[in-house]
Amino acid sequence: MIKIVDIDALFSEYISDYVKKNIGKISPEEIENAVANLYVDFGNKKLKQLDGKTPAEYYNSFSAEQLIECLKMHLEKGVDVPDFLCEALAVQSNESALIKSIQEDCDEVFTVYVMNVLSMIGSEQCFERYLQFISWDYSQTIKELATEHLREFSDKVKESVLTLFEQSEQDVKAYLTEILAGCSHDDRVFNILIEQFVKNPNNLALNANYLAKYGDERALAFLMTAIEEEKISYADFQELRFAICHLRSFYFNALEQNAGRIC
Repeated sequence: MIKIVDIDALFSEYISDYVKKNIGKISPEEIENAVANLYVDFGNKKLKQLDGKTPAEYYNSFSAEQLIECLKMHLEKGVDVPDFLCEALAVQSNESALIKSIQEDCDEVFTVYVMNVLSMIGSEQCFERYLQFISWDYSQTIKELATEHLREFSDKVKESVLTLFEQSEQDVKAYLTEILAGCSHDDRVFNILIEQFVKNPNNLALNANYLAKYGDERALAFLMTAIEEEKISYADFQELRFAICHLRSFYFNALEQNAGRIC
């Protein structure tokens, strides 16, 4: 069984010893700048609390399932979760075990830790579960993390997102739109981005940003119409202007590249 050890508390003691040994020799700023390197040095220390192993050696000696249970115990006991534990979970790269651990209604903090590990390993097995997070009754934090991860694989999840989009209410569509904005050009995606831009004036700046990111010059007409409205806020005006400039630049660069190929 894995020991539940407050590694961060041990590191704090390590830092304190370092500071005591260097009083008057280095400035507080230098100590602060040295913390990252000190953490690496600490990670190479064999600790009696970990059976004489370094933190990495200790946690890497267990299976993903055991590490997941250790993570749960840390949170249940209110003990800080060490980076070494999360890094060991990433080294294991057991996507199935990680995804299985968040299939049930788990504690939000636990779910966030697991999602961060899945992001570290670039998981593609979590797509279905993450779409459930977005479309079901989960917290904003969970929805945003799921969206952020799926956005990195927008083309791979495009068909699933398009199907879900048609079945969803507007609050869910807002998350799905962010994912679609990262897709390669597809008229179905473009039409959704335009629809969200036109039908949601309260989120004008956000949807203008998605259009700019998507990079289809056909959006310019819609952006120009919106920026000419007298009642738009200054913040919306600024975002619209940025989107228009970005798309114009994108369009003219594409023209120049095509002209170069023709010549």
